[in-house]
Amino acid sequence: MVSRAERGPLADWFWTIDRFFLAMFIFLMGIGFMLSFAASPAVAERIGLEPFHFVKRHAAFMIPSLCVMIGLSFLTPRQVRRTAIILLIVALGMMLLALFFGVEVKGSRRWVTLAGISIQPSEFMKPAFVVVCAWLFAEHARQPEIPGNLFAIILFGIVAALLVAQPDLGQTILTTAVWGGMFFMAGMPWIWIILLGAGGVGGLFGAYYVFPHVALRIDKFLTGEGDTFQIDTAREAIIRGDWFGQGPGEGIVKRIIPDAHTDFIFSVAAEEFGIVFCMALVALFSVLVLRGLSHAYKERNDFNRFAVAGLVLQIGIQSIINVGVNLELLPAKGMTLPLISYGGSSMVAISVTAGFILALTRHRPEKRAQERSLFRVAHGMPAE
Repeated sequence: MVSRAERGPLADWFWTIDRFFLAMFIFLMGIGFMLSFAASPAVAERIGLEPFHFVKRHAAFMIPSLCVMIGLSFLTPRQVRRTAIILLIVALGMMLLALFFGVEVKGSRRWVTLAGISIQPSEFMKPAFVVVCAWLFAEHARQPEIPGNLFAIILFGIVAALLVAQPDLGQTILTTAVWGGMFFMAGMPWIWIILLGAGGVGGLFGAYYVFPHVALRIDKFLTGEGDTFQIDTAREAIIRGDWFGQGPGEGIVKRIIPDAHTDFIFSVAAEEFGIVFCMALVALFSVLVLRGLSHAYKERNDFNRFAVAGLVLQIGIQSIINVGVNLELLPAKGMTLPLISYGGSSMVAISVTAGFILALTRHRPEKRAQERSLFRVAHGMPAE
């Protein structure tokens, strides 16, 4: 145990970090590793690999993911902002390269290969985009003459265009929802709410008529006709799990669920550990998001407020999409369950998100006191 009397980077980090957040992130990663034993062997055998291929890779990805999360949690808010700007520039550049030189998978170009490692740049773009937009919104709130909101709108347009070009409509919807939530918190005028809402609805209709695979998935969701094997088997696994599951390793339907270790790991968890376990998992994500929003509500620094709220919203909305697809409440969309699903890029990228949250929610008494005094002076109250 690190003593409170000790001084140094490690001791300061330990006593200022939100240890509940830290424990929650590590606990969820541990659940993901446990579920990889249940979900991935059948997938590996189906494609001709040794049974624990994905389990070993999952464990290998956890090490750099934990290092990234812990390393980023040492940063100050200013360093978080600078890191996000650099990461966003690199990620956008790689997304552009992926359109011309990336690996095509199921009709989409989302991946680039570096040193033999496949990377999905859009995963790393998401947390960086949230932090940079939070900074732009905060700068506009601090100095209205700075066109921060306009720059945030332009940046969103660039990101959305690159995502649609891949195409990746699921990530586009996720990014739009998170960005819209932050813009709303930043004091978006009602005219913008109406215009952006209309634009979002128009975009969905446009995607339906422009992209055949989007129309096919929506039609299958609404009518139940066509190839619904993924959703049907996922539903069957959930029903078979009942309240308390079939037991670890006793799942049968999981062996035929496509992408059981990634997009449909929630269904595997339901079959083997039951609906009660899944409800607890959803509760964990809910607590994570609510705690982040509570931090944001109490935060007096606009940048920290917008960034923390945006980052936890990203985790929360992505979780809702994944669980909604598994429960047949949303059209099928390939999206991982944060910190749980297998995936190198997604796991490391969500660790970047977690690291940013830990860094921005650290308790800094001197900084908080200074911000409180500035807030009181700005609102005509005597400084403390």
